[in-house]
Amino acid sequence: MKKTILVALWAFCLTIGTTQLSAAANKFSISSPDGKTTVNISPNPLSFNIEHNGATVLKKSSISLKLSDGTHAKRVSSSSRVKKVTSSTAAPFYRQPKIASTCNEMTLTVTSYISVTFRVYNDGVAYRWNYNGKLPVNVTNEQAQFCFWGNPKAWMSYSTNEKKPFAMAFQAPYTQTPLADAEDTPSFLPVTVDCSSCKLTIHESDLEDYPGMFLQKEHTLTLKSNAAKADKSQQTPISAELGNALTAVFAHYPKAFAKYPGRQQMYVTDTERYIARLKGKRSLPWRIIAISDDDTQMPLNNLVYDLASPNRIGDTSWIKPGKVAWDWWNAWNLKGVPFKAGINMDTYKYYIDFAAKNDIEYIVLDEGWYVPSSGDMLTVVPELNLPELISYAKERNVDVVLWTVFNVLDEQLEEACRRYSQMGVKGFKVDFLDRDDQTAQQMAYRIAEKAAKYHLFLDYHGFYAPKGLNRTYPHILNFEGVFGLEDTKWGPDDKDMVTYDVTFPYIRQMCGQSDYTPGAMRNSQRVGWHSNYYNPVSQGTRCHQAALYIVTDSPFTMLCDAPTNYEPEPEYVNFLTEIPTVFDETRVLSGKVGEFIVTARRLGNDWYIGGLNGWDARDVSLDFSFLPEGNYQYILLSDGINADRNAEDYTINVFKDQTNLINNRRSLTQHMAPGGGFVMKLKHNLGSL
Repeated sequence: MKKTILVALWAFCLTIGTTQLSAAANKFSISSPDGKTTVNISPNPLSFNIEHNGATVLKKSSISLKLSDGTHAKRVSSSSRVKKVTSSTAAPFYRQPKIASTCNEMTLTVTSYISVTFRVYNDGVAYRWNYNGKLPVNVTNEQAQFCFWGNPKAWMSYSTNEKKPFAMAFQAPYTQTPLADAEDTPSFLPVTVDCSSCKLTIHESDLEDYPGMFLQKEHTLTLKSNAAKADKSQQTPISAELGNALTAVFAHYPKAFAKYPGRQQMYVTDTERYIARLKGKRSLPWRIIAISDDDTQMPLNNLVYDLASPNRIGDTSWIKPGKVAWDWWNAWNLKGVPFKAGINMDTYKYYIDFAAKNDIEYIVLDEGWYVPSSGDMLTVVPELNLPELISYAKERNVDVVLWTVFNVLDEQLEEACRRYSQMGVKGFKVDFLDRDDQTAQQMAYRIAEKAAKYHLFLDYHGFYAPKGLNRTYPHILNFEGVFGLEDTKWGPDDKDMVTYDVTFPYIRQMCGQSDYTPGAMRNSQRVGWHSNYYNPVSQGTRCHQAALYIVTDSPFTMLCDAPTNYEPEPEYVNFLTEIPTVFDETRVLSGKVGEFIVTARRLGNDWYIGGLNGWDARDVSLDFSFLPEGNYQYILLSDGINADRNAEDYTINVFKDQTNLINNRRSLTQHMAPGGGFVMKLKHNLGSL
């Protein structure tokens, strides 16, 4: 009889798929649909580990939640049955138009009003806390620990503000370091850890009305903010193997603000002893551990988008992605024109004419169209007649986008959106949030909701990488949160932009689009490169710049250089402007984090392939077996024979005779110079090149 009961119980466990409570081991287990990944959850105290392909890739890691009512949620009392969750999500302006996913989910009850939900996908693990109470309460700390075997290598982007680590622009190069040697400075997300058999990338999704998560090497933490010094609630005990763990830290809730006079940008001067206020029942952000067996899987991981709250604006047909003729990076620095270049009508009409001639959809009026120190974006500088400029652009099929500061827009939100949408402005480039505490999140959502009401799209600068906001508000077409081309304008001459360029597509771009702002016409190899504010120069070759238009997810993307720098090379400019900004399919053909990447994107029947290289010259093999049946003509933009010395050397070649056609039975070898790149445009069935 006992044997019969055991067999029946075993069969029942199989029917629910992936969960069981093991009395002997005192744990809950839940596995991915393909069975390759298992999360084992220990209930008392609450912790979990991750097994992947039979190996433990994340050691036992503790999680808990502390509230101001004295609750310390860290022990599981019961669990739900595992359920299978499937979804198919429209993804406008994303790297692909639709996302389908399947996972197994289990919810664990921790207290009478707190639970935690785990999901296990084939490509990662996610969990989130659920607060089911009716009364308001404050979160004093959320413990999230990530423990690893040995001393693995990690890629971390540290805060650039040592004294106030939660106040910065989320723009920093990656430091590749063994975890034991990591700095004490918090690192913003995502963070990738190499576990030898796979890579784990830690990030978050559905970040709303809650501070963003940072990661810090675990030991007794010493944070620089006054609130953190006074409040030890965020300090975590030393782990068993010092140096092998990361732990979460968060910006505390702001208590007081001030403004920098130059732009009237708001900043935090004092904070509370808690990190967030909860008004009532809600879920906290998803904590994600993405799992990649191969580096080429990393840029295509969709967990951040998939776990975000759904589209809240409905119809997206009014949102039009495209390219932008940009003024600020090139410092309005025109040459050979019969007028004084600057923030004036003649200069912007020149940008509009350039955009119109080259089928560029937008121009942006960056900082200076209103007086930044005034904090008043409703008063335009006298040198500009904005209605006339918008009308001039409209007659030439070019639209106008306006720059502003987050809190400046927020303080005039209704009137600014109403006035400028009626005037014909199509969107705002919103800048200098430079923080991600709870009130900053509220502002970002508030602006997004109001802009959608007036059919204004947004480009968020001075902002963190998207953490689901691009799904919830798809009219936010781009996000900075990237160590992009603007960083060539200042700072030390030993910065390494090229290595960053072949690193961030694997890590940062998991979150979604990035406004890197490529397109530099002055290009330099590493030796002899210098930062220059008024005449900036990119690192790497001209083809490296062109490939960024394909490798980066960027539905609203800049042509960063001055029109008069583009005009002498019309063939190259035409090549750039013909690259789409949204696609039907994205693949990563080959690559390795920090070394190189080759990305292929499809729009309709045509393919666009971009290769980015690090500092070591290499030949890459291009296998075209992914193509459907049929022949393709192609145009190839590639590094010139002397690009290793003269980074501006390139060639454009057209291949359309029968002997050179590409099909799914062919392969090619393509050379990339140091800091180099290439772009291929494949036109299906002898379409016009």
